Amino acid sequence: MKNSILYSILFLKCPQCRQGEFLKENPYHLSRMNAVRSRCPRCDLKYSIEPSFYTGSMYVSYAVGIAFAVATYVVLLILGHADDPLTIFISIVVVLALTFPYIGAVSKAIWAHLFIKYDAVIAKQAKNESRT
Repeated sequence: MKNSILYSILFLKCPQCRQGEFLKENPYHLSRMNAVRSRCPRCDLKYSIEPSFYTGSMYVSYAVGIAFAVATYVVLLILGHADDPLTIFISIVVVLALTFPYIGAVSKAIWAHLFIKYDAVIAKQAKNESRT
């Protein structure tokens, strides 16, 4: 599970070795919210392929935000609270406001994983180096 792409994206790990931390801080550390490290601490991968590389993650962020909004609506339907449009609206706004930092971080991770491929050899080397 720890070498899966889903784990790597959800737990904000390096796309190449899937072990190193992707962000400088926790996404909810608001003063440095979603600041991407310059390099992976495990495999030394340069995270930014080109200037303004993560600008495209805005499109991913929109899709992830819609997914959270739809999931909120489905939960309200299951709980039987989806009969009032104001309740639905407020619930979705609250969920999106609370998850905003994480949505931004996951969007950057997804964007990086689209362009940087996993390398099993480098991952094994990074794992072995961490043991020594």
